[in-house]
Amino acid sequence: MKKTIVFALACLSSFGMFSQKKTNGTIYVDHPAITVVENFHKAFVNGDVNKVSTFISNDFQTYDATDNSAARDKEDLLKEVANWRDNYEYTNLTRSKGAYPDALEYKENLQKGEIWVQTWENLKGTHKQTGVKIDVPIHRAYVLNKELKIKTQFVYLNNRPFDEIFYSKSDRKNGEIFINHENINTVRKMIAAYEHQDFNKYSAFYDENVRASDINNIDYSKNLTLAELIAKDKKFHEDFEIIRIDQVGYPDYLHYELMDARAVYSWWNFILIRKSDQKRIELPMMITNDFNAKGKIIAEALYYCQKTLEVK
Repeated sequence: MKKTIVFALACLSSFGMFSQKKTNGTIYVDHPAITVVENFHKAFVNGDVNKVSTFISNDFQTYDATDNSAARDKEDLLKEVANWRDNYEYTNLTRSKGAYPDALEYKENLQKGEIWVQTWENLKGTHKQTGVKIDVPIHRAYVLNKELKIKTQFVYLNNRPFDEIFYSKSDRKNGEIFINHENINTVRKMIAAYEHQDFNKYSAFYDENVRASDINNIDYSKNLTLAELIAKDKKFHEDFEIIRIDQVGYPDYLHYELMDARAVYSWWNFILIRKSDQKRIELPMMITNDFNAKGKIIAEALYYCQKTLEVK
């Protein structure tokens, strides 16, 4: 009897859960309102101020949905269209891959004759003055009145590229460059330890969580651990005899204000003998090393031509 009651209660609970569903209107994949919005987008990207004006109502308002800024009106939007026309080139707006617009006819809006349209697209362009590239996804939601004029726009957009444009319009320092610095000394000592196969000393210059990369890796985004880096370097010594490693020019140490980043850029010439055939090889290489505040190398990237090591 107890099992029967539990089963009955479970059924009633499930029935109650499913019975809570309630429709609130209709979603359209094809609708005249979608055509209006997409034509509005086309006119905007083309910088056609007059054409854009025909798609929006006189009481039009647009909101940046990613912050709490006040709504802007029709005049503001038309200025934005002119700004896009005058200051951007190579512009393009396309539906995001796999996405398509929706027209939503909510029951509560039927009496007003209003309809919502939602779009998902990718916006591209290049700012003429600064060369900053725009390539961002953009989601917009619209309310259209019974005359199918756009009265409200909500924009969801990553504004970082536009912030970069703002800051790029004027000169701005981002830290200091040093010709002599302890981090430069560390790189020199690290290279010397590598040249002489002193791997105990060599590894001590690196943070235990270092991320090491090589431009010649098939997957450049894949980083080596410290153990993998040392194993790779030991294998190099097995294949090549290092006659010497010469510094080319002078290293630069850059201490950036942005994110308090620290990096040494250095240039070298490796004089090698390939053990398999005793061929002498000169290998130019650039190395970038990022440092933490304790003076340990936390990232390394090697730039050189792998083909130079393979030439017969």
